Amino acid sequence: MAQALVDCVTAIRACRICRDHATGAPLPHEPRPVLRVSATARIAVCGQAPGTRVHASGMPFTDPSGVRLRQWMGLSDAEFYDDRRVAVIPMGFCFPGLDTKGGDRPPRRECALAWHQRLFDQLPQIDLLLLVGGYAQRWHLPATRDRRLSDTVADWRPLAKPGPTRTYSRVSAFPLPHPSWRNNAWLKARPWFESDLLPALRAAVRKRM
Repeated sequence: MAQALVDCVTAIRACRICRDHATGAPLPHEPRPVLRVSATARIAVCGQAPGTRVHASGMPFTDPSGVRLRQWMGLSDAEFYDDRRVAVIPMGFCFPGLDTKGGDRPPRRECALAWHQRLFDQLPQIDLLLLVGGYAQRWHLPATRDRRLSDTVADWRPLAKPGPTRTYSRVSAFPLPHPSWRNNAWLKARPWFESDLLPALRAAVRKRM
């Protein structure tokens, strides 16, 4: 990796902003930033934030949601975890903790404010963004900020053509729902996701592998 990218990743892995200089309540546990990048990966998977299992392992998408995401992409585990080809850059690098109902809290705002533009500036080779969930879609595609996730995903075709995002002047972007099994009803109600979007996504992914 170029030294500027190495320096940026090293700084992110050492980051303790959400604990020591938080916006709002500080992170209630020791931060453990999770990301995977390289100077050659053309694909960036941009999700929400690590969950409890990923916080423990330090590896992204090591859960049933990750299994489904890899199925959506048409990749094996070995291909997905080859950071020479696939980057994983969540909106929040650290597990944000659980809410009172036992669900994951939203990604910490500090990450995007402090690091995202700086990091993406060091990744000019990225030309395919997988925007998993509303947080990633609203940040990378500011025009979707006031839209429902369902509407953004339904309008995937023009986004999949190279065009501008917050970080790139020309990049293909696929907006996706979270691959959680809790979204089975959402997926069942939208058969076009499997019949139309996923084949296009897999073709775009394979082209860059």
